Amino acid sequence: MSAANIRNVAIIAHVDHGKTTLVDQLLRQAGAFRANQQVAERAMDRNDLERERGITILAKSTAVEWKGVKINIVDTPGHADFGGEVERILSMVDGAIVLCDAAEGPLPQTKFVLTKALARGIKPIVVINKVDRQDARAHEVHDEVFDLFAALGATDEQLDFHTLFASGRQGWADESMEGPRKDLSAMFDLILSHVPAPTVDDEAPFAMNASILESDNFLGRILTGRVEQGVARLNMPVRVLRQDGSVVESGRLTKLMTFSGLDRVPVDEVRAGDIIAIAGLSDATIPDTIAAPEVTTPLPAIPVDPPTLAMTFRINDGPLGGREGKKVTSRQIRDRLMKETEGNVAIKVKVSEEVDAFEVAGRGELQLGVLIEQMRREGFELTIGRPRVLTRDNPETGEKEEPYEECLIDVDEQYSGVVVEKMSVRKGMMQDMRPSGGGKVRLTFNIPSRGLIGYHGEFLTDTRGTGIMNRLFLGYQPWAGVIEGRRNGSLISNSDGEAIQYALFYLQERGTLFVNPGDKVYVGLILGENSRDNDLDVNPIKEKKLTNIRAAGKDEALLLIPPRRMSLEQAIAYIEDDELVEVTPSAVRLRKRYLDPHERKKHARRAESEAA
Repeated sequence: MSAANIRNVAIIAHVDHGKTTLVDQLLRQAGAFRANQQVAERAMDRNDLERERGITILAKSTAVEWKGVKINIVDTPGHADFGGEVERILSMVDGAIVLCDAAEGPLPQTKFVLTKALARGIKPIVVINKVDRQDARAHEVHDEVFDLFAALGATDEQLDFHTLFASGRQGWADESMEGPRKDLSAMFDLILSHVPAPTVDDEAPFAMNASILESDNFLGRILTGRVEQGVARLNMPVRVLRQDGSVVESGRLTKLMTFSGLDRVPVDEVRAGDIIAIAGLSDATIPDTIAAPEVTTPLPAIPVDPPTLAMTFRINDGPLGGREGKKVTSRQIRDRLMKETEGNVAIKVKVSEEVDAFEVAGRGELQLGVLIEQMRREGFELTIGRPRVLTRDNPETGEKEEPYEECLIDVDEQYSGVVVEKMSVRKGMMQDMRPSGGGKVRLTFNIPSRGLIGYHGEFLTDTRGTGIMNRLFLGYQPWAGVIEGRRNGSLISNSDGEAIQYALFYLQERGTLFVNPGDKVYVGLILGENSRDNDLDVNPIKEKKLTNIRAAGKDEALLLIPPRRMSLEQAIAYIEDDELVEVTPSAVRLRKRYLDPHERKKHARRAESEAA
């Protein structure tokens, strides 16, 4: 198919604004599904974690045909932690649909992806989605989007954007709120008329950039990208070039595929401008150039923003290590992490100074949390250290700098005071405070990334679960000084065995418990949060002493308060520097880094003397 009959478009938006649901409807209405075909909701989210969390983690490509024109659609992640995916996708497309919730308006990730799209010269189509919501304020949101375009330095041509009002769930989009609300034909027609066909050179030798990397049990490594020049033919010889011009490998295109609906379709030839998937190369990765042998200069690629957060991944060396998982050695963990870095350019791995440990750096807690969850489901056992930010020295002044984030908080007016107080303690600087309607306030802060580690759970408690927090990497600024951490100490087990109800009943008055009767415990395991600021060693397996003297009255029922159960991300955000999260396929436990109490005291004294 010639480039004139191709349109490449990305759908970009903040998390949960309806991208994947809209793509489902586009596929359905373009005839990509049979009339009687059973298709899962959010068909593009094929990963189990994506379905459970309701978010897109991996960018995916699909294609539909409309009036004889092939439209390649790329569904991108909406969360800032997966921004590495979004940046590469924009290099494959000539247009973008910017989706915005009709009630929430433009949020930090909208700003993030829009900045990248405008910088590439893309003229986006704006879609105000979910206009059927009761609290929708479509026209106000439209004005907010225009203001955002202007604030991000959009050109006059980009400011003259086309707008559609839509409901992705109901499957319609119209140019005005009073439209027929029948189908998405207005969106298809606008893509055909407004998104330019790719400007490419058919006559030049074949070359493409790898933008997405996947692994397939039958085909091996599958690389997806747009053909920038020339023609790709099945079994043609190619070589892979790094950005410095070095040759990584030579090989053949043993499998050549284009997209049709949700499927990859094998083809013999693809011309410049189309998005293709290829197999047959063993070492090529993102963002290498795959090209005909006569090409010697790599195609330009977008530099990826550096990681801002790091965690230590260690083997599980606790007493229960190796009982619940199949993959427990440091070699297995290393191989899995190295495999992750091949396809996920936003993650960096290096060997730690600790024994059997690795430093894994990424964009944020969610991104690293998703990696840990995937490894857990694959049968790995790990212990994870507290997240820490990656600092740098200013190249001009030599001053220590740390990553900062813009934090946008929507909260009921009655809770705004406690949020402002907590954010200021964490070195957050308020930039804006304005009413957002319905008794809610929108607060904007600039805050060190350190200050937000572990705060989200506390934020939900303070706002009774009604607050919404969105964050976006802002850049590096001078070190903000000491930020106060968790105030409460831990209740620590001093015995091995199984927790007993009798013991837990008398321990719950000491603080909040994390374990149930019958749970396995060991020396150094964190059983709960102490109500005071110090750590306390306690016995969770103490049983009631039985005597042969009959009691005058019956024993009172030992009623336990349900324990506080933490998700993986909550546990990682909760721990302090001297604590670890033990992750296995069947459990998430908190423990002290040094299990032996004497060892703990020795290291605590050493840390105090170093601090002094």
